[in-house]
Amino acid sequence: MSRSRPAPAGGAPSQRQLRVGEVIRRALSEVLARGETHDPDLAHVSITVSEVRATPDLRHAVAYVLPLGGLNADGVVKALNRNRVELRRLVTGRIDLRHSPELSFRADESFDRMDRTRALLRSPPVARDLAED
Repeated sequence: MSRSRPAPAGGAPSQRQLRVGEVIRRALSEVLARGETHDPDLAHVSITVSEVRATPDLRHAVAYVLPLGGLNADGVVKALNRNRVELRRLVTGRIDLRHSPELSFRADESFDRMDRTRALLRSPPVARDLAED
């Protein structure tokens, strides 16, 4: 008899969540790259899907996206959320899961955080502390 361990609250995602997130990310990237949506706001926009996080029950997934160049990220996220039913249908056709998760979209801010971290590390006080004696 096997014991199942509940996931810790606020803990790291399970391997299954990570696998499902990656499968959805690839399918969503393919759908967006091919321009299969019928929204003029998404027609000629190149969108990067950097990560998809699935909930533990795999019923909901949040896709973190960023348009090429980072221009009009809020407008793109609004257009994706407006078309999430159509995108879910298109993604469902490409994945093999018992239940297709509800999709929601958020702007990926990790690139901005990396830029701020790089700028902080290049600042004179930090560079002085990091310099070898």
